[in-house]
Amino acid sequence: MEDTVIIIGGLSAGPSAAAKARRMNEKIKIILFEKTRYVSYATCGIPYSLSGKIKDKDKLMVAKADLLRKRFDIDVRLEEEVIDIVPADNLVQTNKGWYKYSKLVFATGAQPFIPPIQGIEKVSNWSNCRTIENFDKIVEDGVLTKRKNITILGGGLIGVEVAENLCNIGKKVTLVEMAPSILPVWDAKFGFLALKVLEESGIRVITNETITQLTIKAGELTEVVLNGGEKIKSDYLIMGLGGKPNTHLLISKGAEHLPNGALKVNEKMETSFPGIYAAGDCASILNIQTGEHDYFPMGTHSNKGGRTAGANSAGGDEKFKGAYKTAIIKVFDYTLGRTGMNPAFMQGKRIPFQSTFFIAPATPGFYPDSRDLVAEVYFDPENGKLLGAEVFGENGVDKRIDVFSTAIYADLTIDDLPNLDLAYAPPYSPAKDLIILAGYISQNKLKQGFTEIDALSLRKRIADSRNGYRLIDVRSKLETEQEGIIPGSELIELDELRESTELSDLDQEMIVYCAKGLRGYLAALILHHKGVKNVKNLGGGYKAWKLLETQEQEVVPA
Repeated sequence: MEDTVIIIGGLSAGPSAAAKARRMNEKIKIILFEKTRYVSYATCGIPYSLSGKIKDKDKLMVAKADLLRKRFDIDVRLEEEVIDIVPADNLVQTNKGWYKYSKLVFATGAQPFIPPIQGIEKVSNWSNCRTIENFDKIVEDGVLTKRKNITILGGGLIGVEVAENLCNIGKKVTLVEMAPSILPVWDAKFGFLALKVLEESGIRVITNETITQLTIKAGELTEVVLNGGEKIKSDYLIMGLGGKPNTHLLISKGAEHLPNGALKVNEKMETSFPGIYAAGDCASILNIQTGEHDYFPMGTHSNKGGRTAGANSAGGDEKFKGAYKTAIIKVFDYTLGRTGMNPAFMQGKRIPFQSTFFIAPATPGFYPDSRDLVAEVYFDPENGKLLGAEVFGENGVDKRIDVFSTAIYADLTIDDLPNLDLAYAPPYSPAKDLIILAGYISQNKLKQGFTEIDALSLRKRIADSRNGYRLIDVRSKLETEQEGIIPGSELIELDELRESTELSDLDQEMIVYCAKGLRGYLAALILHHKGVKNVKNLGGGYKAWKLLETQEQEVVPA
């Protein structure tokens, strides 16, 4: 009997598996089942099609069914849904019949999570935003034309991208997120920076809330009602929530899986059933940093996992080692990137870490229109091994995150970062790039016992009536007059600090700050050498204080 590889799912991982299987083995039969009429398209591009940034929906089609049939000799069966699998007999059942397989690749993706919202089953003017069918519905429902007030539930990657693109075509957008901050895979301070950009661009952002019911008139929703009772005028609702792995066909037969339903696979992408592979949003992959199964529903991993599964289903011996949560998102003119572990994750796993928060220019100050980058790196306090990084700014975020990501994969330490031979020219970076500075500053913390305090912690200290510290601004008087000061601080300019007669009590804790952190660091060293026993520098300086400022926390003018 001819060897037959059956692939279930035709979005991303499935076609990648099919094409790789054919490249590995010309003799086998390959059948790909897809329950919809579409195959191999870029879901990540759908939000950008809403605004017309991607002008033609066909541009999202990566590989059409006929190309897979003709170029790779793959038997593509569209609108044929697999309804059962019998692993013991190597059989799959579709809505059209039974098929025997030698190897099986399970690439069924995830189904959208729809929360319990009272009344949603009675209206049609809402949609998910995960598939081409969803995109078609959104267009047919007039969201891009006649609808004006759009509510988006979910402040993750999809929700934020949809919000931006609908705002760009003139829609009045409200974004509702249940968590305390948007983009919760980032540390809260970076989510807050992105939130401020959204609000400054005209999007209303509501956190710590969700939608519980709808106001319905003439068969359409007219308002969404939050759990706090507020009603928001809305003529369309888009779900920007995550998905649940579509794995019931194998879980029902005993396949091992994570609590969220994602199938457990090894480095060959093989499930607990020998000869059955899984890839894409239905499968877990290994977290390289923790060594545990984890869930990373990203297009990059779908393609890598699908390629590996396809190769091995056709007789290969390939491995996909895993990933470590690298992500990036455009937020209007800004970019937010991350890689590795963040504080919430490490605290939950009880992983010891130190962090360095700082602000650095993306290009030299002498180069026109230089913009700042806000960054934080996380590292092991014992050996300096880089554990994670997050960067926010207008220019060059992608470059720095990719370098940090590569450094994590290579097990580099903060001592290694300054030794990287990075490309330099004024249009692209300063001579001391952010990556280099991350190493230098972190080295100082470990080797010199240098201590930092972040802006949010300082706010808590200021709110504490017990105080017991001195807060010293080491900028120039002109800077403080133009930009303001932090409440309760006193001005001692950096160049006067060594000779100051106001520093007699060396036992008192002192917190120093400047514009972005460098002069504050120098001030902390001066005070340390003068004998001050407890001195801290405000990470990111006054700019960080301003960036993380909320409406309730006003800056006091000098």
